[in-house]
Amino acid sequence: MSHLHTLRLLPGQDLRDEIQHFVNTQNIQAGVILSAVGSLTHATLRLAKHSSYSKFEGPFEIVSMTGTVSVHGSHLHLAISDGEGKTIGGHLLSGCTIYTTAEIVIVELEDVVYYREPCPLSGYNELVVKPR
Repeated sequence: MSHLHTLRLLPGQDLRDEIQHFVNTQNIQAGVILSAVGSLTHATLRLAKHSSYSKFEGPFEIVSMTGTVSVHGSHLHLAISDGEGKTIGGHLLSGCTIYTTAEIVIVELEDVVYYREPCPLSGYNELVVKPR
C-alpha cells in the first residue's frame, strides 16, 4: 500500500528543512521523493568525496531531486542548473532557499519503516528497512 503527498513550498523557505518538517508532521515512516520541480536562490550541497559542504548563489532551476524520507532520518540528493544550463548535484543540506516555488510529491510506503543506523563499511548512518 502507498499514499501520495503533495506539497508546495514558498519563496524564502528552506527546501530540506520544509521537507523534513512535512515528513515529521505527517508522521511518514517510509517515503520516496517521486517528483520535485522549482527554483532556488541559494543552494547548499555536499559534493561527492567531500566531508564539508559547498554553497552556491543562484538563481537555479531544480532539475531533479531523489531520495528516501522518514521521521527517523532522510537522505536526499539534488541536481540544479544555472542560467546557462550548467548542472551540479550532490547531497541536499539545509540552506537551499526557494526562489519562486518548489512542488514536491512524496510516495509514502505503508508496509515498511525506514531507519538510519551506523554502517561500519561507509562510516555514515545508512538505510535500514524493517517491516511495519
